[in-house]
Amino acid sequence: MATVVFDLDGTLADTSGDLIAAANACFRDMGAGDMLDVATDAGTALRGGRAMLGLGLERLGRADDVAEIDRQYPRLLAAYEGAIDTHTRFYPNAMETVAALRDEGFKVAICTNKPEALARLLMTRLGVLDSFGSLIGADTLPVRKPDPEPLREAVRRAGGDPAQCVLVGDTVTDRETSRAAGVASILVTFGPGAHAVEALAPEATIGHFDELPVVVRRFLRVS
Repeated sequence: MATVVFDLDGTLADTSGDLIAAANACFRDMGAGDMLDVATDAGTALRGGRAMLGLGLERLGRADDVAEIDRQYPRLLAAYEGAIDTHTRFYPNAMETVAALRDEGFKVAICTNKPEALARLLMTRLGVLDSFGSLIGADTLPVRKPDPEPLREAVRRAGGDPAQCVLVGDTVTDRETSRAAGVASILVTFGPGAHAVEALAPEATIGHFDELPVVVRRFLRVS
């Protein structure tokens, strides 16, 4: 079965507001105040908690303080879990497109580098977990993206064939994952990293989810 696999942060949904809020909670606890801003730091937020902590500490003149990142990371995850869906919003027509692909006969899945429990919690809070045939997170397997195995496992658990899939994402990690798996990547140009997407030379890009079904059909055929 042909499968469309989606990244989560920065692809299906803009989660940057809640991620940055969690990081700023850590910086406030350190006595530093809010060090990150959604308007300028959304791209860093979508690279994960450690990236946000690293950027904030760099601004505090502590760029090499790996020990503090290790200390704060569990606190960031706890803060994020406590307010995971306050600001998060799906990109326009994201879930409508997922439903359309399912109706057309495609399997759909999520492969994210967000911890699985947090990804499941977010999708549950947003009421869409059951819309996907599987969800693989950063810690579901011993390896994470850009290793190709999480992508392949997401496809297998959704009931598909790993050789017949595409990965819809937004970063170099997604591009490298699809390349390692030997399948096409479709990168979105509406997220915080839009300016860098074309340089990654994906097989295709989309500027709106309305474009996705047509692009998917260039690479996959429902059997």
